[in-house]
Amino acid sequence: MKLGEKGEGVAVKYLRKKGYKIIVQNFKTSIGEIDIIARDGDTLAFIEVKTRESIEFGQPFEAVNRFKKRKIVNVATLYLKKLKNIPPCRFDVVSIYYANGKPEVDLITDAFEA
Repeated sequence: MKLGEKGEGVAVKYLRKKGYKIIVQNFKTSIGEIDIIARDGDTLAFIEVKTRESIEFGQPFEAVNRFKKRKIVNVATLYLKKLKNIPPCRFDVVSIYYANGKPEVDLITDAFEA
């Protein structure tokens, strides 16, 4: 299993424990992908998962740069166009760092704006 897939599995379990209801994993379009779309109460969360085994080049969440954010927002817009009623939305990041083989998970809610 690839590190990214492993991280997404860890993220889904973590989010469910936090009360999120997972709607879609790996929502793909011709312009990009969103790792997880979930409900947190009445809010629709578009969630990017970043997983690393080393922090030599920074924390995992730091890989969500302005280009990645723009892509996530554009894919989220395509998803929202399919809905009849658009709920409150936000963008979250799950940052996973494997320290000594054990995942350390950080959830950053409302990590950035559209």
